[in-house]
Amino acid sequence: MRKLVLAIAALLLVVAQAQAVDELHLYNWNNYIAPETLTRFETSCKCKVVQTYYGDNEEMLAKLAAGAKGYDIIVPTGNALDALIKQKALKLIDKAQLPNLKNINPTYLDKGFDKGNKYSVPYAYTVTLIGYNDQKMKEAGIAVDSWAAIFDPQILAKIKGKVTVLDSANELMGAALKYLGYSANDTDEKHWQEAKNVILKAKPYWAAFNGTSYIKELTVGNIWLVHGYSNDIFQADIDAQQAGRKFHIRHAMPKEGAVLALDSMVIHAQALRPDLALKFINFMLDGKNSAELTNLIGSGNPNVEALKFIKPEIAKNAAIFPDKITVAKLEMLKDLDSKSRRVRNRIWTEVRAK
Repeated sequence: MRKLVLAIAALLLVVAQAQAVDELHLYNWNNYIAPETLTRFETSCKCKVVQTYYGDNEEMLAKLAAGAKGYDIIVPTGNALDALIKQKALKLIDKAQLPNLKNINPTYLDKGFDKGNKYSVPYAYTVTLIGYNDQKMKEAGIAVDSWAAIFDPQILAKIKGKVTVLDSANELMGAALKYLGYSANDTDEKHWQEAKNVILKAKPYWAAFNGTSYIKELTVGNIWLVHGYSNDIFQADIDAQQAGRKFHIRHAMPKEGAVLALDSMVIHAQALRPDLALKFINFMLDGKNSAELTNLIGSGNPNVEALKFIKPEIAKNAAIFPDKITVAKLEMLKDLDSKSRRVRNRIWTEVRAK
């Protein structure tokens, strides 16, 4: 009997130890960390990373506002990060625990949404630009170097029904504002109305507002021109080549400029393991670890040391790693105040309804 009791006690101890494995809870975009990087971190920290995913900043903000808890690290875009800071939803970053922070290009530090990087550490970025089927654009005689390819009815008439735009008020209005010569962060309602009119004139020529399946549509050749994210366009070309297509999917940086979305790692105010969170952030700041994400999905990379490990064909892609002249034309979207958000939502409702 005594042996049985001891055996049961030993079994319970093993179960308890198994349940006590350290866990880091990461609230992240889908497919936004290379699997091998994740495995290596888990091995180094002797812990398990539990990921939960979101597809949009607004989705993430809404979930947190509704009371969701249990996240240690989140990876928001700049305008969403601004909102989280205002809500006091984040912990201050202990930079003394991040020796690899020195690897970040200063160009991506000290941004308006987090001056001094008190709460955030840059992770990766994307540029919202134009993706296109090189064969079809050549046949149509369309020069894809301007937002005119998305908004000018005379150009769109040549490719009607073969164009999609992102189903995002921030992104599409931002592109229309840049096309008109304004800042993507312009909040003048008169300019917003001008942007709305540009969109409505172009809308009859578009196949859809599409923020989810346009990679596949580009890959199979159903869609020839998109307003989309640089890493998605990169993936579409990889898929097209693997499928043996006779065309390539190319990036085009509009001469008027575009929106750059910088995603950063932050620690939630109610994080249960801020110590593990800091270890993870420093781990991801290592050049090799950071490069693996870019090699996986073609994301832009703010890490200088990562360039040593990034595939040459990606590193020389000007849409993923734009030069200084182009960078000067890129803008990061800012968070809107409540009044402006209501106006923008009303305008967007009118755009989608007509």
